[in-house]
Amino acid sequence: MGMGTEYASAVAVVKAMENSLFTKSDLEQFINARNQNEFETLINSKNAGTLTEVWDMLRTFAPDSKELEILLYRNDFHNLKAVLKAMISGREPDNYFIEPSNVELDDLKEAFRTKDMDILPDYMREIAIQAYEILTTTLDGQLVDSLIDTTCMTTMQKSADNSGSDFMRKYVNLITVCADIKTAYRCSKMNKQRAFLEVAICGSPELDKESLIRSALSGTETLLSFLEHTTYGELAILLKESPAQFEKRCDDIITELAETARMKAFGIEPLVAYYIAKEAEIKNLRIISVCRESGADKETIMERLRELYV
Repeated sequence: MGMGTEYASAVAVVKAMENSLFTKSDLEQFINARNQNEFETLINSKNAGTLTEVWDMLRTFAPDSKELEILLYRNDFHNLKAVLKAMISGREPDNYFIEPSNVELDDLKEAFRTKDMDILPDYMREIAIQAYEILTTTLDGQLVDSLIDTTCMTTMQKSADNSGSDFMRKYVNLITVCADIKTAYRCSKMNKQRAFLEVAICGSPELDKESLIRSALSGTETLLSFLEHTTYGELAILLKESPAQFEKRCDDIITELAETARMKAFGIEPLVAYYIAKEAEIKNLRIISVCRESGADKETIMERLRELYV
């Protein structure tokens, strides 16, 4: 069977499942729920399914897909941070883990318990050793976080390039650009030195690392005016006005990219796109839940909600 058609039946299933994604009126119902009980009843009645359930389903159709793996690298590296922090603070990491993940959580704990990093996959081994050494000698958690984050993005970039999928390359590029802009802005505000920026900024084909570092070192005004002359000018403006709207826009750009893939009849892209849509859906549920608890009004909640994939 040709590469293009091997996921044809999976694509058909995913297309059918798209009908169960939340609509705008579903979200409005959730926001208007009179109390927590009604809120939870409404969600359960929609039978939304967790991300892990969606992941397991996609994996049954594409057990060896490297493209799907790319979607979970951020969870993998988040979990690596969780294990390291738990080890330093003497706590159990389980509460901080995010699932689904490519790396078995027990393997991650075992690797640090026995100091046998060979248990970990290739892409994580070296950074795990390096991060452990830095943490145990300097306790510099900020440096370790930055190192792990940039390693995560570099790993995603490599995998996307190897996959040969234009869609995956665009996806990873957008994630990297959003992270780099946010990091550069934060470092600039905190007057971080070049050495830290070299570690914290990943760089991507669309946003050159050195140019970002140079403009960030010259202050936030210089950084923002540099960004305003790139494809991502709108993000720079949002970042200055409202970090929350910046985060929302970054998520929405990813959803817009996913929508370009859902129309395809073949290939892995519609499966990836469905997972991205599901991620956005779960983020929306969390936003509604947190906003309701803090007593935010309907308008504020609607403003914060991510674009829907419908």
